[in-house]
Amino acid sequence: MGKKADRFLITYSQGNAFGNHQQVWVDKQTGVNYLYITRGGYAGGLTPLLKADGTPVVTPVSRYEE
Repeated sequence: MGKKADRFLITYSQGNAFGNHQQVWVDKQTGVNYLYITRGGYAGGLTPLLKADGTPVVTPVSRYEE
């Protein structure tokens, strides 16, 4: 069997030497963008990234089709 393609793509990443990182992950099946944050490597969180009107940020899925 061939390798299964990764479902999530990291489109943005920033961090520091203390293990504090912020990333934006895109679900390549739905296009929904998520904000992932870690603090010092000991705690983290994941939440949908929302627009000002409260709806999720969605990237067109066709952009990630192989």
